[in-house]
Amino acid sequence: MSDNHDLDPIDPSTARELFLDHKATHCTEKTVRSHKYRSKHFSTWCDENGIDNMNDLSGRDLHKFRLWHMEEHDINKMSLRHQMCSLRVFLKWAASIEAVPPNLYDKVMVPTLSPGQRQRDDMLEADAAEAVLEHLWKFHFASREHAIIALLWETGIRLGAANSIDLSDVNVDDGYIRLVHRPEEGTTLKNGKSGERPVAITDELAEVLRAFVEHDRADEVDDYGREPLFTSCYGRLSRTGIRRAVYKTTAPCFRDAPCPGCEDDSDTPCPESVSPHAIRRGSITHFLTEDVPTEVVSDRMNVSRDVLEQHYDRRSEEVKLEQRRGYLENI
Repeated sequence: MSDNHDLDPIDPSTARELFLDHKATHCTEKTVRSHKYRSKHFSTWCDENGIDNMNDLSGRDLHKFRLWHMEEHDINKMSLRHQMCSLRVFLKWAASIEAVPPNLYDKVMVPTLSPGQRQRDDMLEADAAEAVLEHLWKFHFASREHAIIALLWETGIRLGAANSIDLSDVNVDDGYIRLVHRPEEGTTLKNGKSGERPVAITDELAEVLRAFVEHDRADEVDDYGREPLFTSCYGRLSRTGIRRAVYKTTAPCFRDAPCPGCEDDSDTPCPESVSPHAIRRGSITHFLTEDVPTEVVSDRMNVSRDVLEQHYDRRSEEVKLEQRRGYLENI
């Protein structure tokens, strides 16, 4: 057990409440709600195992919690990964108030996933998206990367749709982007003509796109003489180029955050980064969690309700329960 003579005694429940109060000062209600659901499991485990002082926690305790959570809730590897990453955030904060040893969060065992597992199940969580966007706004405002991430997160559009956008499709004054299927000119939408639609954007995203076009966008045309929104020195930025921008900026190490599993090797992709599709999945789940009607999300993201529920909706059963409860209380 770690030396705890410099720590201040505090019980897990009190620490959890202080942690949630801290998150509420600078995070959205949805983010706080996410931390509340996940930290509840750890608080319950502490109660059941007679742990009444955070000072006494050890790496062995964290391992026992991990095993208990797997058995008690019968969760998959991705859900366990999210739970343990959330625990790391809690313990790192707890160290800042001298409730646990400074390095305890490093002892949290975060499951690693195969590329196939990540592709099927990975999702950019709302709190992570907020952290990425906040960092980009502060240090890389209106850069190409900022414009890409902000667009993908707010609209939830597919990679191919983002790749297809021209300057003429963007109307920042009226607050929308028009998605157009142009197969004869090298860009396509997954659902063809039926995928064409205007997508509303907020004033904040409009500000980012306006500044990006004015100050950072390379003035290039593609092979068909069109003016793409996202460009490189060769013309239209490729889908691979957009994907690389997403991998780069969603890695925690990009914003100097704790990065479990990162090898600090510039030649090795960070295992904590996510794909554009993970942003789409996270965006859809975020909209649903914020009580946006399923029909609205389905139309905006151009995905059928059945596919949305089967492949994109990653709300926990607890979140769905609380949302149903909210509707019932208003009856």
